[in-house]
Amino acid sequence: MNARQMMPFLFILLTLLPLAKAQSLADSKESSSGTIATASATQDHASAVTAASATALSPTYLPPTQRTMGINYVFDAFGPYSIAGSAVAAGINQLSNSPPEWNQGVKGYARRLGSDYGIAAVGTTARYTLAEALKEDTMYYRCECGGVFPRLRHAVISSLTARRGEDGHRVFSFPSLIAPYAGAMTAVYGWYPDRYNAKDAFRIGNYSMLAYVGSNISLEFFYSGPHSLLSRMHLNNAHGSPEPGPNH
Repeated sequence: MNARQMMPFLFILLTLLPLAKAQSLADSKESSSGTIATASATQDHASAVTAASATALSPTYLPPTQRTMGINYVFDAFGPYSIAGSAVAAGINQLSNSPPEWNQGVKGYARRLGSDYGIAAVGTTARYTLAEALKEDTMYYRCECGGVFPRLRHAVISSLTARRGEDGHRVFSFPSLIAPYAGAMTAVYGWYPDRYNAKDAFRIGNYSMLAYVGSNISLEFFYSGPHSLLSRMHLNNAHGSPEPGPNH
């Protein structure tokens, strides 16, 4: 029963029973005070929720400068990680004797090393160039979440997404998708034996994509902060962002 429905009964009580009048007035004051207190608490709670929502939605993303992007590109394309990855890939190709036309021995390994290094460099250049044209940030931002599987999912998803705009919202990244296959296509039609074709380039590009996903996973789970061994060796930036960012 609301206040308007109670008014007739209060009128009768106020007219016939003075004692009830006093008691009713006291109850009315207590009820009004409780209503005001409840309304005030509700308003405070709503304000707190609004403030929390605004904080959660406020952008913490800082777009990288051109200098940061340039440093990351040089390190990513020509730095020690690229050389080490190419050396491992060349070793695997050497063991499988692929391509067989390059034979074995030091000369064969050198050709495979140069080929894999070229594929990586072309792919990285394609990713950074296309990202710059589309105003995307393809650097890797470590997850602010907790747990192995959420972080693993973040690393995998980040391999095909990028940041865009001042707020750094996530978008599907065509540069990240195209880059591995650009390097593979360049190799197949540039220096691979003539029998290789687009199908082989697609296969090689798939391996490059898996390697890129693996590099993001390593950036996510291997600590590379200011006190890490990688930092002391100056090997801690790769294509990862030097600053933390949002992951929503």
